[in-house]
Amino acid sequence: MTVEKTSVLVLDCAEPMELAEFYAGLLGAETRIGSDPDFIEIVGNDGVRLAVRRDHGYAPPSWPRPEDSQQAHLRILVAREDIDEAEREAISLGARPVDTGDSNSGPRDVRVYGDPAGHSFSLAVYPLRED
Repeated sequence: MTVEKTSVLVLDCAEPMELAEFYAGLLGAETRIGSDPDFIEIVGNDGVRLAVRRDHGYAPPSWPRPEDSQQAHLRILVAREDIDEAEREAISLGARPVDTGDSNSGPRDVRVYGDPAGHSFSLAVYPLRED
């Protein structure tokens, strides 16, 4: 028999409440604080499950730097017709664009940002275009 499991991606940061509120706002989710105030879950209706944890020695990642390969990032999927609005939401909540592609004009299917703690995440069109 297999033990039932669930998983959650945990992002380290200096200020967990600030980062939890950012992702809750971006994902239309709620925050949940348990017995440890340094660990906050972000849970949404569509199965979104993310957490943030205080790291007292936290140093933000830098992206892109060739000597520090990216280990992981969060990809947030949106409908093609909603990507511009999703970008406006992310920036209004404190996201910073880190990859503007070759041009800021015209459609781009993947857009990369830094969250308020410096983690990279992307907004990506879903479903993908079928050629």
